[in-house]
Amino acid sequence: MGKMSHHKIKTYEQAILDVLEAEKIIRPDSDVEDIVLADKEKRYYQLIRMGWETPSLFLHKIIFHFHIATDGKIWLLENNTDIPITEELLKKGIPQTDIVLGFHPTQYRQYTGYAVA
Repeated sequence: MGKMSHHKIKTYEQAILDVLEAEKIIRPDSDVEDIVLADKEKRYYQLIRMGWETPSLFLHKIIFHFHIATDGKIWLLENNTDIPITEELLKKGIPQTDIVLGFHPTQYRQYTGYAVA
């Protein structure tokens, strides 16, 4: 496969950003904040949780981490929840064949129902 189109990058990027924004938790009485980070040049996208959970405990955790590879596949690199986040991408029209569960070892990806690589 060659390089993906600019339109596909933008479409997939917007789908990922929409999904990440929808998963943010608003905590009005807390110093903990959910933040969406996007490196649009290198195509990495994260939802992180950060802040003071207690006066002595600083929290900094990646909740979700996505990457759009040069072949057009969306790689889910981290999911620290029980939320099936890839289903949200499917609802936005991203085909299963363009989603890789990158945190699964290569030999097990064939059983996920998603792309192998």
